[in-house]
Amino acid sequence: MRAPDEAEFTEFAASTIRRLRSTAYLMCGDWHRAEDAAQDALVKVYRRWHRIDRTQGLNGYAHKCLVTAVLDQSRRPWRREHLVDTDDHTTPLHDPAGTIDDRLLVVEALAALPPSQRACVVLRHYADLSLEQTADVLGIGTGGVKSQTSRALTRLRELLDHPERSAT
Repeated sequence: MRAPDEAEFTEFAASTIRRLRSTAYLMCGDWHRAEDAAQDALVKVYRRWHRIDRTQGLNGYAHKCLVTAVLDQSRRPWRREHLVDTDDHTTPLHDPAGTIDDRLLVVEALAALPPSQRACVVLRHYADLSLEQTADVLGIGTGGVKSQTSRALTRLRELLDHPERSAT
């Protein structure tokens, strides 16, 4: 890669990594997997950097790579195993407003959605992609994005109105 391209990519990666990581976290519910997915996405962007049309949405392509990375991770059998740490060494944070609890409820509710619905909601309402951009990232039609998002929002409302149901 040429030096100007390298510098441009480095600037893009530095400005995008936090957002990609946060988006991935909302899709998978695990910060370690989110970090891996964001890095995998940036590696894919780097490999195709000289071929990507920067006027047509570099962020869209990065999000497409991110969604693919998150979904690929979820298909790996070793990723489905969850280790349980029985020793909880963390001390509870003082959160008088309950905002941490609210965020955790939303993340748990998102985790209860099927992957396609979760991706639609996260890309549309967190990553702030347009209907067309979301459809392009997910490789489905705009009608599919609309119906998946509608179903997801309905289910999220149910889960957040009755948090005890998120485990089902």
